[in-house]
Amino acid sequence: MRDKILHTATDLFLNLGFKSVTMDDLANEMGISKKTIYSHFENKTKLVEEATTQLFWEISDGIDEIVALKKNPIEELYEIKKFVMSKLKDEKASPQYQLRKYYPKLFDTLRKKEFEVMQDCVVDNIKRGIDIGIYRENLNIQFVARIYFMGVLSLGDHDLFPSTMFTKVDLEDYYLEYHLRGIVTPEGRKILNKTINSNQE
Repeated sequence: MRDKILHTATDLFLNLGFKSVTMDDLANEMGISKKTIYSHFENKTKLVEEATTQLFWEISDGIDEIVALKKNPIEELYEIKKFVMSKLKDEKASPQYQLRKYYPKLFDTLRKKEFEVMQDCVVDNIKRGIDIGIYRENLNIQFVARIYFMGVLSLGDHDLFPSTMFTKVDLEDYYLEYHLRGIVTPEGRKILNKTINSNQE
């Protein structure tokens, strides 16, 4: 039952938002009593913490599997983007924004974990891209990786990128292309253009 509650709660949080979903909503959705939920999770904050932590590790493991395929680094970033978007359900309710606003301590803890995982992944991606000649040799790898991470975080800021102006999918596409166009070689640009075209088909 505990796993079912966690799974249902995660779905509701991603679709409706952390703030919007109450324990009553969860109980009604599952057809169980609130008492049953509280027998597994002492309060909503604990439930949010476990839901976000589990989702983080699911995404992290999925990214590891994509990286293990050793694809072309440009294609790899597009595969990761596609995978993360599918797990976050295109962030209809902007969970990252709500997490930052209503659960700041939890948001900070997750951000640190995300940085560790993403930093290693992006650094490895840049090094391989340089080695095969599709990223420029003169890049400061640590700088580029950190700027990339900060940019990804900023996309979830509704004050900077209001949903009335940008869809989440468009934002991710724009940002990934922006990142890659700044670091590719002429050879890499050909692969990037081809990848963008195939993703639009």
